[in-house]
Amino acid sequence: MDLQPLAALDSFPYRHRVGEVMSSPPAIIEPGMTLGEAMHAMLVRRVSSLLAADEAGRPSGILTERDVLHLIARGGAAVLAEPVAKLISSPVRAVAADSFVYTALARMDRLGIRHLAVTDGAGRLIGALSARALLKLRANQALVIGDGIAAAQDGEALRAAVRELPALAQALRDDGVAPVAIAGVISGVMRDATARATELAEAAMLASGKGTPPAAYAMLVLGSAGRGESLLAPDQDNALVHASSESADGWYAELGRRASDLLDAAGIPYCKGKVMASEPQWRRNRDGWRAQVGAWLRHSTPDDLLNVDIFFDFRPVQGDIAMGQKLRADSIRMARRAGPFLKLLSVRLDELNAPLGMFGGIRTTGGRVDLKRGGLLPLVSGARIMALARGFEGTGTIERLKAAAADGALGATDADDLTEAYGILLGIVLDQQLADLAAGIEPSSRIAVKRLELRQRGELRRALRTVETLKLAVRDVLTAARP
Repeated sequence: MDLQPLAALDSFPYRHRVGEVMSSPPAIIEPGMTLGEAMHAMLVRRVSSLLAADEAGRPSGILTERDVLHLIARGGAAVLAEPVAKLISSPVRAVAADSFVYTALARMDRLGIRHLAVTDGAGRLIGALSARALLKLRANQALVIGDGIAAAQDGEALRAAVRELPALAQALRDDGVAPVAIAGVISGVMRDATARATELAEAAMLASGKGTPPAAYAMLVLGSAGRGESLLAPDQDNALVHASSESADGWYAELGRRASDLLDAAGIPYCKGKVMASEPQWRRNRDGWRAQVGAWLRHSTPDDLLNVDIFFDFRPVQGDIAMGQKLRADSIRMARRAGPFLKLLSVRLDELNAPLGMFGGIRTTGGRVDLKRGGLLPLVSGARIMALARGFEGTGTIERLKAAAADGALGATDADDLTEAYGILLGIVLDQQLADLAAGIEPSSRIAVKRLELRQRGELRRALRTVETLKLAVRDVLTAARP
């Protein structure tokens, strides 16, 4: 796909979520409503569609202006007295409220439709989105990147979508989009790729005679993709929870292996630390996960924490989303009461020191400095500890900092400074990754300090010093949380 048009593309679709532009509450089809009454409701509400929901609040049907025209053309005026319940279209195509607008645009384009239902994290209907409302976004064919993953049928097709990310990130960076927002776009693609790989793996198992899932399950994305903070050096961090007995693990084990293989084929490499649903320790039933979380909270060692803490950043992306959300809520509740575990996390945080010399210079090895270990990781970890200590369920680092400031655990100025520092660090890492990719170098979090302008070096030093202040705030939060 030629991504040159993205250089001049309005970046709105990549910076804003569907929830910001949807019509809410949605115009609903009332029980017993006739087609004539539905037309009147559309005129009054100035909308081009009406939606129906089932008993659980999930979208179950839709009636659009075009549907009305076709019905009248075929049935004449008499059809206006017909009950709408008999005339609506089903199933309804939907998009999650926290998806980026580009995903909705691409989905409409691929499916040839003009309306989408908008759902919350539990799949409940909360809004509506129409192509008419999105015309001002000046979309073009480049936006099919956003939904290419949904149409992928194998690892190579997934790879074709994933490999467009650097060009997209560069275009957005050139357009002045904030690094945090670009990381959100990249993370959305990573989550979508994991969901699609899982979906394809399940379909392949059914086709090969392995049968359907023994019980419901949810695929979980951990770490930076779960937080919405991925950049351009991804690997797999995922897990799986299911509602079956441990004796049924064989089916889920194969699902995890197939999904992991598809992701690797898509250019998202196997996790070096083996944090993947293909591994037994990252694949459990609901009771098994609760027991494992409890064991982590009671008996974790510093070595355990290398992988354990990213578990608390997970987001369910495929399967029974509600099951994944319930596990998350239970895990956060358990962690909040686990003072020794949180203290252990804080001890590890103290070991993550900024790469600054005695006189404020930036310490390098081979001309580069690792901004993940010395900058991003302590900031992410500190925000996570404060969130766990207070029982806050949000996963994003900035989201966690804002929540800490809102309840007084962190000063408002401190939260703003840390948020700014996080954006600076992400931007510097992202720019280095883009430069390395252009030079044929594998991207990482290691930054060549000499390529930074004098102003950028000053910003980097200030950001690293700001991150160091978070350690004191974490200690204060943990002290306040003690019974």
